Amino acid sequence: MRLLVAGGTGFIGAPLCRRLAQQGYRLFVYTRSPGDYRDEPGIEYLPLRPDTWTHTLAGIGGVINLAGEPIAASRWSAAQKQLIRTSRVEMTRHLVEAMAEMPEPPPVLVNASAVGYYGARGDEELTEADAPGRGFLAETCQAWEAEARRAEALGVRVVRLRIGLVLGADGGALAKMVPPFRAYVGGPLGSGRQWVSWVHRDDVIGLVEWALTHPELAGAVNATAPQPVRMAAFCRELGRTLRRPSWAPAPAPVLRLLLGEMADLLVTGQRVVPQAALQAGYPFRFPSLAEALSECLP
Repeated sequence: MRLLVAGGTGFIGAPLCRRLAQQGYRLFVYTRSPGDYRDEPGIEYLPLRPDTWTHTLAGIGGVINLAGEPIAASRWSAAQKQLIRTSRVEMTRHLVEAMAEMPEPPPVLVNASAVGYYGARGDEELTEADAPGRGFLAETCQAWEAEARRAEALGVRVVRLRIGLVLGADGGALAKMVPPFRAYVGGPLGSGRQWVSWVHRDDVIGLVEWALTHPELAGAVNATAPQPVRMAAFCRELGRTLRRPSWAPAPAPVLRLLLGEMADLLVTGQRVVPQAALQAGYPFRFPSLAEALSECLP
């Protein structure tokens, strides 16, 4: 099968593409700088030019859209917030518009979203059936998903992956959380009572694969592990894995002073469970935090 991937060179996209290529898929990956990448077996890198997308999509068996400015790349200025939103919403819009121009659109679109969709909800347990929240991230995710859902009118099966805090060995959240712990100054962020809906990167990749190959799966899918934990528990387990204490909390006012509005990512959180994935029979490789951290930080 031939697949098109937008956002295929990032923390999730790069290992996903390698995994799919190893399984025999032929991948066409859109990136801003295709010359920065050597073609790997089964992977071809293409320039990010919407005017060429309709041609590239011909004969494609599925589209995976992970594109977007990293949420935690820098402090949330007005310009950065606009970039975070438009890089997601407009990319998705261009992809769906290209599909609309085709006599036979691809049968499936797996489109990234985030658990930020639910907003700050305290201890409320959240499934895919729950309503969206309020705030910048929630409203961005709603607009992002709305663009993806436009493909449903074309007969495309759309899977919207609401991705949690992704854990991996070579980047993501752990790359920023581990150094203070190694320096013996690690600890919970904010009150420590907020929920962390985490997921191992291998399970995000696994859920993308599952979405491609299981036509009964459609709509919103929470890409989170079955066992969310509170921030204090997350940091205790991280400290245990690293053989370091978890004793130096970073108070919410300090985080907001340093990070601005982006601190809300760290001090609010959501208690999200992957009901749709579990009902579909997806077998989580890393259902517990201890297993996930041990794999990421051997």
